[in-house]
Amino acid sequence: MSNELCYLSAVDAIQLFSSGELSPVEVLQAQIDRAQQVEPEVNALVFTFYDEAMDMAKAAEKAYRNGTARPLEGITVAIKDELAHKGKPSTHGSLLLKDHIADNNAPMMQRLLDAGAIPHARTATPEFCMHSCTMSKLWGVTRNPWNLAYSPGGSSGGSGAALASGTTTLATGSDIAGSIRIPASQNGIVGYKPPFGRVPQSPPWSFDTYCHEGPMARTVADTILFQNQINGPHPSDIASLSPKLILPNSYDNIAGMRIAYSLDFEHRVVDNDIRENTLVALQKFRDLGAIVEEVSIGWTSRCRQTYLTHLYFYAMGILKKSLTDPAEHEQLTTYVRFLLEQSNGVSIPDIIDSKQHEGEMYQQFTHATADYDLFICPTMATASFAADWDFSTTPLEINGKTLNVNFVTEMLTYYFNILSRCPVLNMPAGKDRNNVPTGIQIVGKAYDEHSVFKAASAYESVNKPFFATGDYPKL
Repeated sequence: MSNELCYLSAVDAIQLFSSGELSPVEVLQAQIDRAQQVEPEVNALVFTFYDEAMDMAKAAEKAYRNGTARPLEGITVAIKDELAHKGKPSTHGSLLLKDHIADNNAPMMQRLLDAGAIPHARTATPEFCMHSCTMSKLWGVTRNPWNLAYSPGGSSGGSGAALASGTTTLATGSDIAGSIRIPASQNGIVGYKPPFGRVPQSPPWSFDTYCHEGPMARTVADTILFQNQINGPHPSDIASLSPKLILPNSYDNIAGMRIAYSLDFEHRVVDNDIRENTLVALQKFRDLGAIVEEVSIGWTSRCRQTYLTHLYFYAMGILKKSLTDPAEHEQLTTYVRFLLEQSNGVSIPDIIDSKQHEGEMYQQFTHATADYDLFICPTMATASFAADWDFSTTPLEINGKTLNVNFVTEMLTYYFNILSRCPVLNMPAGKDRNNVPTGIQIVGKAYDEHSVFKAASAYESVNKPFFATGDYPKL
């Protein structure tokens, strides 16, 4: 029964809380007990606030009794350790910020608190969110609950691992290269990158079109519940979209929906297990009545350089500005130092060329998918990379081919940070030979979120979440 509580969906928990059959206190205690069992090995939770959370759970219990419960009342949400929560540590996984305490609530954080959520823990992230492995000098290595030898992904890896190991009901993520979708894929959960502007952010990231904050959960319904609480215009974010978009709790079937797909964008090396799992997932969409066809987009390896030019200019530029003492560089991880060094060569013409190419990429995408409602592709090029893999020092091998040392080699996600107005949802799609989950990305056209969730809801109806069938990490 304890594990059932740990993996109970938010939607089901709220129904049981409302009927009085279950208390938020019971769920929180089960997750605390679970964390004590699994955390020494998984290392997903870097700060816990159990006493404060228990007080909030008891207050939530009373709110359900007296009819004043809010939309997320009593639901535990693990907070990625980069989202500002006033009065709480916010280290971004860096020794340079090991003593930093947030002095404000980020917009998403405030909305979670206003909705009654219980932020009982903060989750591990690689330093400054700059790796798909969640490891840092400050917090060490976070491991995949399904196979501890491998990575849970990143940069929201702690959030993904917490959901997979049953130590939270919901979790926050942020995504500048795939940092929500990567750990969602690696952990067998749902992760949503909303289109730019849908979920308000704090400056300066609110002005970075590649950067997104969004929900991570174990089911589509929980993701919808979460997303409906955090989206909508905010006075501190000029880019936040109005009016607020409310996603319905259910959708019609997808019979007749037209879906385009690609397995590798015609220029990427993709693990054979991921290819096979993606093809199986695509067949499920066909079985649901959708028309599914392969397309050629025309993208090339130039896409990677376009992505990196933006990252180097904006994200690494912000970091460079804050590093005023040369001695601080010695405290950085090897991978952050590598990215800082790589960013030194970016010029104004490079930036202009990259922005022009962004437009070309979107034109290619819209042309290739003009006759379709959605696009589907794998989330990752490989799922099984070591928990302590460092892209700045060690080449990655896929299908026996050794690839160059570089950032984003292992992911098929960053294309849709470039195409930032496209909503993208990761859905689980089996596991690889090492028992590490794999995922698919359901990609909508600009701001067409309803089509994405319609397809995801239908897919989940025939591809039940691992946890709903009793398949969860046996730690």
